[in-house]
Amino acid sequence: MAMKGKGVTAIGRRKKSVARVYLREGKGEFVVNKTPVSDYFGRETLKMIVNQPLVLTDGLEKFDILVNVNGGGVSGQAGAIRHGLSRALTLHESENRPVLKKEGLLTRDARAVERKKYGRHKARKKPQFSKR
Repeated sequence: MAMKGKGVTAIGRRKKSVARVYLREGKGEFVVNKTPVSDYFGRETLKMIVNQPLVLTDGLEKFDILVNVNGGGVSGQAGAIRHGLSRALTLHESENRPVLKKEGLLTRDARAVERKKYGRHKARKKPQFSKR
């Protein structure tokens, strides 16, 4: 699906994932990395996360969406797409902003994996204590 004509572009981020979202008015095509969104995300919860901004703004059948996403895993990618799509919908129509803001979809989720520390098994897990 080639994006021709006027549209809106936005970037969304989550963990290590970055999603470039291209949004334009159309008939409801949703393509992620040249794959339909239903094939790209296997789990229903991930599809639900990605579609959340469209459901809130009643835009499921109004827009054609093309997404290029890379980095991270599928969960982080779904969150990045949701963030980018929310930003794109806000840029397209400013009336969407209060609805998306109320749900917290315009805020970048800054949570990331904590680094491993020396002397520990993981970031916080300590070695087993031995009394003797």
